[in-house]
Amino acid sequence: MVSKPTEQRRIVNKKARHLYHIVDTVEAGIVLTGCEVKSIRDGRAQITDGFVRINGYEATLYGCQIDRYEHAHEAPHDPKRKRRLLLHRREIRRLAPRLAQKGFTLVPISIYFNSRGLAKVELGLATGKQQHDKREDLKKRQHQRDIDRATDRRR
Repeated sequence: MVSKPTEQRRIVNKKARHLYHIVDTVEAGIVLTGCEVKSIRDGRAQITDGFVRINGYEATLYGCQIDRYEHAHEAPHDPKRKRRLLLHRREIRRLAPRLAQKGFTLVPISIYFNSRGLAKVELGLATGKQQHDKREDLKKRQHQRDIDRATDRRR
């Protein structure tokens, strides 16, 4: 009898695609403590207020909250601490000039575990949306829902 691996939780920043136009995406590793890994596996993290800064050849994630693991025996970590991201230098060299331009930012889109069990962060190079862009997206989504409902009724 072979047991299936359990479905890993994916922490998603739902506001990211609503507030920003995502121009490019990058996958990065993240440096975590053991308790933080267990909290993410339990789905106890928020990345809605997160952003990334690049200083030299180092990327740092700010504003993400990973709650304390309740069954931890070690000293509790700070839930809002900054966390180092693991990116190759060529990736940082590619992103840094874009971030230096006015209006661009690097936001976390999701945190997940890959097939090897390593914690990864999907980052999006983004520009802010105007209010009319947000309304237009909502209209498109509503229109698509109406079309889907109509086609489901015909079946």
